[in-house]
Amino acid sequence: MGETFLITGLGNPGTEYALTRHNVGFMVTDLLAAHWRVEFRPESSFKARIAAVNLGEDKLCLCQPLTWMNLSGEAVSAIVRYYKIPLPKVLVIMDDADLPVGTIRMRPSGNTGGHHGLESVLSLLGSNEIPRLKIGIGDAGQKQIKGHVLGKFSKEELPVIEKVLDRAADQAICWVKRGIQKAMNEFNGAVAAPEKREN
Repeated sequence: MGETFLITGLGNPGTEYALTRHNVGFMVTDLLAAHWRVEFRPESSFKARIAAVNLGEDKLCLCQPLTWMNLSGEAVSAIVRYYKIPLPKVLVIMDDADLPVGTIRMRPSGNTGGHHGLESVLSLLGSNEIPRLKIGIGDAGQKQIKGHVLGKFSKEELPVIEKVLDRAADQAICWVKRGIQKAMNEFNGAVAAPEKREN
């Protein structure tokens, strides 16, 4: 009998948030849905958009919560409990303001790092032992963090982010097929850096 995996991309629903830094998790899961040639469909019972993938004997559920970011755990916990998915088979893809743009980092567990979406997931699943794939969105610096994460990438950052999202999708695929250790060893780190503007 095969295993069931869940990959959740964190973000906010609505077109006005589609290309913001906070929605990189949605962007990666869109790439994964395209890779496996499946479509997201709204599932009101899970408060999420869901795409189901058959991988031989294994099954994979792609999820984009339709709650706001800070309530993401409602969707994730409902799916985990319904399908009885073991927590090590749950991957959360999210933005990280502590990582520079151009960097990705997968970890098997850890604290929230101040990310309210991840905080909701860990709280409702009752564990910190949830794999997560963090995508660097750059330090807010002197700017307010809310304005930073809900802002869009600069013109200099966009080509880098495209490479990062592709690499993050490849890392998620590796996680499913070859396990977290292989995925971390092969993909964690800097993908590229934005070009610096000349003064």
